[in-house]
Amino acid sequence: MAVYSITDVEKLTGIRAHTLRAWEQRYDLIVARRSEHNVRYYLEEDLRELYNVAVLNRNGHRISRIAAMSPEERAAQVAALSSLNISPDTQLDALSHSTLEMNAEKFGLILDTNIDQRGFEETMMEVVYPFLDKLGVLYFTGSVTAVHESFVGCQIRQKLLAATDRLPPGTSDSLPSFTLFLPEDERQELSMLFIQYLLRRRGVPVLYLGGNLSPADLGDACKTHPTDYLFTILSSTYVARPVESLIREVLRYCPDSRFVLSGYQATLHDLSDMDRVIAVGGLREVLAFVDALSKPVDRNIAAAK
Repeated sequence: MAVYSITDVEKLTGIRAHTLRAWEQRYDLIVARRSEHNVRYYLEEDLRELYNVAVLNRNGHRISRIAAMSPEERAAQVAALSSLNISPDTQLDALSHSTLEMNAEKFGLILDTNIDQRGFEETMMEVVYPFLDKLGVLYFTGSVTAVHESFVGCQIRQKLLAATDRLPPGTSDSLPSFTLFLPEDERQELSMLFIQYLLRRRGVPVLYLGGNLSPADLGDACKTHPTDYLFTILSSTYVARPVESLIREVLRYCPDSRFVLSGYQATLHDLSDMDRVIAVGGLREVLAFVDALSKPVDRNIAAAK
């Protein structure tokens, strides 16, 4: 059973520690448990209740009224807010809550509600990625565990695959083709799946090869499936080999393609003097690059060296 300190609860719910103590004293609301050394701590059911309290309070409910509700009434109010209110704070709270519960049904319902109201692309940009940023901070501060990250990754991956599968394949001869891949030891599958979705939605022909691809593997792929652009993400702060060395080897194996590089390493290195290499920054820069390419252009992309 997970145990949370008052600092953990503050990070996870956004409720300040002094506010938690005040609510406990004034309203007998979610009374902290005490260790044998008289240190406050909370269990998972306490955290779930505090999430509900935080969501209701941020949406205009007075704390005295919230305290008078039963846990079931609070949960029902939050469920109604989560389905109707698309404010960023409400969505992040609801997703965080369902993650701690590992409630796939609730997590999926929140995303599906946003997708119906915003569309899939905006939901990814305005809801999912801010939530992943928050989850990363919580993970590194020890407030959530690797299994929570795994749960979230699986839920989002399913949504990405389903949304992409509903799109027609990109077969336009007037648009450049893309091959997406991840190098060895690079973990950015969700972003690559989203980029595949963005390309497919704009009618761009795209082939996604997955992860742990070596330059030689890419060479074999390019022989079988010639492509205008190779696309990858290098986000790790540490790489086992120099980035320039990896790029040159990829270009040597794929002499007729251009190489588009995104992620932390793309911004860290000056690649302007490398032929056939295009560096783009974060996801919004990638999106702008994709939108620019979705306009019909000359197919002989790689000739512009």
